[in-house]
Amino acid sequence: MAAQARREQIHRELEQKAKEYLKISGNCAQTSFLALQEQFGLDDGSILKALTVFPGIALRGETCGAVVGCLMALSLVYGRERLDDWEGYIRTLRPGRRFCRNFEKELGSTMCGDILESQFGRRYNLADPAEAAEWEKAGAQEKCSAVVTRAVQIAAEIIIEQD
Repeated sequence: MAAQARREQIHRELEQKAKEYLKISGNCAQTSFLALQEQFGLDDGSILKALTVFPGIALRGETCGAVVGCLMALSLVYGRERLDDWEGYIRTLRPGRRFCRNFEKELGSTMCGDILESQFGRRYNLADPAEAAEWEKAGAQEKCSAVVTRAVQIAAEIIIEQD
């Protein structure tokens, strides 16, 4: 029962952080990574800066930034430290692939454009200021917060199991 209560508390904290950070930054990659970084004490902060360009991989509708941020966090937990550590590489792929499977199962895809279409009923070119404004008016903050929140919760479950 205590373990379940801990999980629920982590999920609530991650949801709060995801909503807060996404509202501040508008960046799903940085938001998802920062929430997990703080929750689980990962990295020194340089990865947060490196994730700046990753939402939809430079706003091109490609891999969702929340997926990238979560995979970065999972790599910090499970990743190898030497290039020749092939067992470590394989060991890291398991939680990463599990995260992607679970994310796809719940959200239909790991691709930003596909997720936008499922959440908003259409795709947006977020690099275009007019379309980005339409996206905002259509509830971007709420809908993308829900995606980021679910992503960090999925990643958290995988991290918690490692404890």
